[in-house]
Amino acid sequence: MPFKFIHHIAERIPIPVYGDGTQERDFTYVDNIARGSIACLKPLGFEVINLGSDRPVKVNYVIQLMEQCLDKKAIEYQPAHPADVVTWADISKARKLLSWNSSFSIEEGI
Repeated sequence: MPFKFIHHIAERIPIPVYGDGTQERDFTYVDNIARGSIACLKPLGFEVINLGSDRPVKVNYVIQLMEQCLDKKAIEYQPAHPADVVTWADISKARKLLSWNSSFSIEEGI
């Protein structure tokens, strides 16, 4: 999503935000996932381990960070979508089994 949004902002293509933009998402920087994937090579048997930032942020905030970086505006609000879901990674198992934690903030990632 960040790459698509940055492209849209740079090209002045409106970004449709469904609802008021206060819904939260758990954005994770790719280096965090790469480190977690490497940590999963540890022989643990068969485990399902969730990797994420564990720090959900408002969609408006993420887009505003991008807009500030590019000095352009792009948000176009639309009616809320009934199938919208909340995403927030529970990384407690990754912390316990892998001693892994997300280290990049959304601000650093953007």
